[in-house]
Amino acid sequence: MIVLNSYLLAYPDGDTQEIEHSLRVNQLVDLNGNPLPLPLPTSRMIVYRVWKITTREERKCEETCYHLELVTRPELEHMAVLS
Repeated sequence: MIVLNSYLLAYPDGDTQEIEHSLRVNQLVDLNGNPLPLPLPTSRMIVYRVWKITTREERKCEETCYHLELVTRPELEHMAVLS
């Protein structure tokens, strides 16, 4: 049996976007859901954190939703390379 997997980002404002890869809780991502390596190159960027993962299963389909929260500026400053 073939199961179709889909991955969605759920932004704090309610928008969603489909992505092609899985993520994990507390992972930092950019606007498009691409994982960001630490340390961050700068604190002047928009960064989201995966705070919750939900999965919905239907017949031959599994949808994983990654709920995002915006990382605050003070947090970003601690994660960025000091220049």
